[in-house]
Amino acid sequence: MSTLGRLLIAGSIALFALTASAQDAAKVNPKTIKVKLDNEKVRVFEATLHPGDKEQMHSHPSSIIYVLSGGRARSHTPDGKTSEATYKAGDVIYRDPLTHWAENIGKTTIHLIVVELKQSP
Repeated sequence: MSTLGRLLIAGSIALFALTASAQDAAKVNPKTIKVKLDNEKVRVFEATLHPGDKEQMHSHPSSIIYVLSGGRARSHTPDGKTSEATYKAGDVIYRDPLTHWAENIGKTTIHLIVVELKQSP
């Protein structure tokens, strides 16, 4: 195979990976995410992850999260990194843009309200 052919294949794979990693959270996770408001400035959704639930890879713009009921979660990013967090009811979290998939690794249901910012303040 020629060098050009290899480059075209590598480029196609990279483009596919980038596209796959930038999926809309609500579209790829309809079981866990319910959109409540979507306009030109924000999208607000309710996220519910029962113990053992795992989401598909998706992306978020800058977001504000309000924790209705907490628990333990693990987040996985496309580069293979993982992080764990404990959420408590009443927590408010600001998050920079992120591509990840999450799983509930605790024994309680995690219930969140997420406000995604479509425009910079």
